[in-house]
Amino acid sequence: MRYRIEFRPAALRAIRRIPKVFKIRLMIAISALADTPRPPGSVRLQGVEGFHRIRVGDYRVVYLIADRTLVICVVRIAHRKDVYRDL
Repeated sequence: MRYRIEFRPAALRAIRRIPKVFKIRLMIAISALADTPRPPGSVRLQGVEGFHRIRVGDYRVVYLIADRTLVICVVRIAHRKDVYRDL
Protein backbone atom coordinates (compact mmCIF):
# COMPACT_ATOMS: atom_id res chain seq x y z
CA MET A 1 0.00 0.00 0.00
CA ARG A 2 1.50 3.27 -1.10
CA TYR A 3 -0.13 6.52 -0.07
CA ARG A 4 -0.57 9.45 -2.43
CA ILE A 5 0.86 12.73 -1.14
CA GLU A 6 -1.01 15.99 -1.66
CA PHE A 7 0.05 19.48 -0.63
CA ARG A 8 -2.10 22.36 0.54
CA PRO A 9 -1.31 25.63 -1.28
CA ALA A 10 0.20 27.12 1.89
CA ALA A 11 2.59 24.16 2.20
CA LEU A 12 3.71 24.60 -1.42
CA ARG A 13 4.38 28.29 -0.83
CA ALA A 14 6.37 27.45 2.29
CA ILE A 15 8.56 24.98 0.39
CA ARG A 16 9.50 27.67 -2.11
CA ARG A 17 10.77 29.95 0.68
CA ILE A 18 12.91 27.35 2.46
CA PRO A 19 16.66 27.28 1.66
CA LYS A 20 17.64 24.57 -0.82
CA VAL A 21 19.74 22.60 1.68
CA PHE A 22 16.73 22.05 3.93
CA LYS A 23 14.28 21.69 1.04
CA ILE A 24 16.00 18.53 -0.19
CA ARG A 25 15.89 16.92 3.26
CA LEU A 26 12.23 17.89 3.66
CA MET A 27 11.23 16.44 0.29
CA ILE A 28 13.01 13.15 1.07
CA ALA A 29 11.19 12.90 4.41
CA ILE A 30 7.83 13.77 2.85
CA SER A 31 8.23 11.25 0.03
CA ALA A 32 9.08 8.56 2.63
CA LEU A 33 5.63 9.16 4.16
CA ALA A 34 4.09 7.50 1.10
CA ASP A 35 5.46 4.15 2.29
CA THR A 36 5.29 4.73 6.05
CA PRO A 37 2.74 7.39 7.03
CA ARG A 38 3.48 6.95 10.73
CA PRO A 39 7.28 6.64 10.88
CA PRO A 40 9.20 6.35 14.15
CA GLY A 41 9.37 9.82 15.61
CA SER A 42 6.05 11.00 14.20
CA VAL A 43 3.73 12.54 16.77
CA ARG A 44 -0.04 13.02 16.86
CA LEU A 45 -0.76 16.63 17.69
CA GLN A 46 -2.77 17.32 20.81
CA GLY A 47 -5.84 19.51 20.53
CA VAL A 48 -6.14 19.17 16.75
CA GLU A 49 -7.96 16.07 15.53
CA GLY A 50 -6.08 13.87 13.09
CA PHE A 51 -2.94 15.96 12.61
CA HIS A 52 0.49 14.35 12.74
CA ARG A 53 3.93 15.88 12.52
CA ILE A 54 7.42 14.81 11.67
CA ARG A 55 10.61 16.62 12.53
CA VAL A 56 13.24 17.34 9.88
CA GLY A 57 16.06 19.30 11.48
CA ASP A 58 14.67 22.64 12.66
CA TYR A 59 11.59 22.29 10.42
CA ARG A 60 8.31 20.52 11.08
CA VAL A 61 5.91 18.94 8.59
CA VAL A 62 2.29 18.83 9.73
CA TYR A 63 0.05 16.44 7.80
CA LEU A 64 -3.25 14.56 7.80
CA ILE A 65 -3.60 10.85 7.04
CA ALA A 66 -6.68 9.51 5.25
CA ASP A 67 -6.30 5.73 5.61
CA ARG A 68 -9.45 4.86 3.69
CA THR A 69 -8.40 6.70 0.53
CA LEU A 70 -4.63 6.23 1.05
CA VAL A 71 -3.91 9.97 0.94
CA ILE A 72 -1.52 12.07 2.99
CA CYS A 73 -2.24 15.79 2.91
CA VAL A 74 0.68 18.02 3.89
CA VAL A 75 -0.92 20.98 5.63
CA ARG A 76 2.01 23.04 6.84
CA ILE A 77 5.79 23.16 6.61
CA ALA A 78 7.55 25.70 8.79
CA HIS A 79 10.40 26.37 11.17
CA ARG A 80 9.81 24.90 14.62
CA LYS A 81 9.22 28.32 16.20
CA ASP A 82 6.40 29.18 13.75
CA VAL A 83 4.75 25.90 12.80
CA TYR A 84 2.07 25.73 15.50
CA ARG A 85 0.83 29.32 15.19
CA ASP A 86 -2.73 29.51 13.85
CA LEU A 87 -2.96 25.77 13.25
